[in-house]
Formats: sequence, structure tokens, C-alpha cells
Amino acid sequence: MAEKSKVLVIGVATYIGKFMVEASARSGHPTFALVGPSAPSDLVLSFESLGVYVVQGDENDLEALLNAIKQVDVVISTVGTALQVQYKIVTAIKAAGNIKRFLPSEFGKDVDHGHALELEKNLYAAFYAMIRHLVEAEGIPYTYVAFNFFAGRYLSSLAQPEATVPPRDKVVILGDGNAKVVFNKEDDICTYTIKAVDDPRTLNKTLYIRPPANTYSMNDLVSLWEGKIGKTLERIYIPEEQVLKDIEEAEFPNNMLMTISHAVFVRGDQTNFEIEPSSGVEASELYPDVKYTTVDEYLDQFV
Repeated sequence: MAEKSKVLVIGVATYIGKFMVEASARSGHPTFALVGPSAPSDLVLSFESLGVYVVQGDENDLEALLNAIKQVDVVISTVGTALQVQYKIVTAIKAAGNIKRFLPSEFGKDVDHGHALELEKNLYAAFYAMIRHLVEAEGIPYTYVAFNFFAGRYLSSLAQPEATVPPRDKVVILGDGNAKVVFNKEDDICTYTIKAVDDPRTLNKTLYIRPPANTYSMNDLVSLWEGKIGKTLERIYIPEEQVLKDIEEAEFPNNMLMTISHAVFVRGDQTNFEIEPSSGVEASELYPDVKYTTVDEYLDQFV
């Protein structure tokens, strides 16, 4: 078997960062984590207990980035929408000249396939488009990851804002509730991502994490939940016209979050396109050996 690449995760203190480090270490990759001076000590200890190489350095410091990147083969960024940090990572990768694969901090829906409002196009989509353009212009080998929604953030509340558990009385549904949405458990997202880092089939392509058993319309998702709790919920539908009006009246950052919800739950931007084999692959088809947690299984913990 070929030797596994050395993987560096940058952005380990973000929501998905810790999961990514753990998935890489579990898979047997020599794993490096760039840890800033303000990182919690328990996070550092948890990494060290997994055999992770903890590299001290500020992700905003180009020299620290370069030092860490020179030690590895693959870089995974989980810094979120920190545009300046992402630019510095790309600059350091280009300067180091040793990276076999870069996975930018996208980890959401694919911005190249969407019907977003101008607000999202000008901020969210534009940010990732700029990074993609820079990566490709510099000739850096890449894999983009479009995992869609975190189960922990959306499925655990049945996509109800400010809720912490699925509702048992009523549920608000944007649009007609028929758009297909994808919910993936965080561990599974990272497992699929790590599998892709050495895979030639994902080189210079987008890895879509769109397992069939995790793809539901809101109507079907509510029906599934109703079956589990033995109770019918009141369904409150918000027409698209009202959703758009609410977005116009909201202030930042709420209007941005509402815009993303409109794109996904009303326009179906996660699933309303076919994956082009020339530019993308679907994770559950590529790695059928991965036993991912289904939406059905995930909801059982809340019954």
C-alpha cells in the first residue's frame, strides 16, 4: 500500500476543525494541527492523545504557515470565511512548493451551482469564488468539498432557528417544503474528506457529500419525525414572497443567514443540479465502504 500523506489542518478551533483533525488521525495519516496561542489546553491535549503533531503558530502569520506547510503533503483549511487567512494559506502553499493537495475552507453548498440572491452572491459566494480562482490560477492541486448542511446545526433542530431539539408541536417551513436538502453528521463529513486527500479520482474536482439516505425535503423530514414521536405537527408554511420580504427587512448578519436558507430550502440549491463527472464526484458512491449515519438514525437520539 502507498504511504499515506501527511495532513495539516489549519483552523482547528473552528466548528469543523476538531472533527477534521480527529478523522485524519483515526485514518492513519500522520496528522499535523496548527494551533494558535489562544487554543484551549484541553484541545491540545486531546490532539496529542491521538498522536497528532501539534505545531504552534498563528494562522495569521505567513511565516508560521510556511513552517507548518513545509512539513506536510496535504493542507486542509477549516478557517471558515476568514478571507485574509485563506489568502495567506494559498500564498504559503505556493511559496512552499511541496503540497500535493489543498482543500480550501468551503465546506458548504457548491457556490458554482446556485440561485442565490445578490446578498449571498456578493459575500458568501464571491468569497469562495475568489479563493477558487486564486488556487486554480496558481496551479495548486485541489479538492473542493461540498458537504451541504451540518446535522448538528440543522438536523438537531429540524432547521428551526434558535431551537436546540426537534419541535414537538409546530414547525416552520420555508416555501412549499419540497426542495431536497442534505444533512450530514460532522464525523462523516470529515471521514469522506480525509478519504479524498490521496485519491486521484478527486484531484482537481469537487467532492459532493450527498448520500441518498441523508437527502430529504422538509415535508418528508417532518413526516419522518412525526412517525418517530407518534404525533402530527402543525406545519406553518412561509411563502417565498414573505421570505424575500423578511430578508429585505432584516439586518446583517441575520439577512445573510436567511438568504442562505432561502437558497437551500426554497430554491433547492444543494440538490437541483446533476453532478458533472468531469468536475465532480459523489462521496457515498466513491466510498461505499463508509457507514455513514443516516438522517433516520440521527433523529433517534431525540425521540
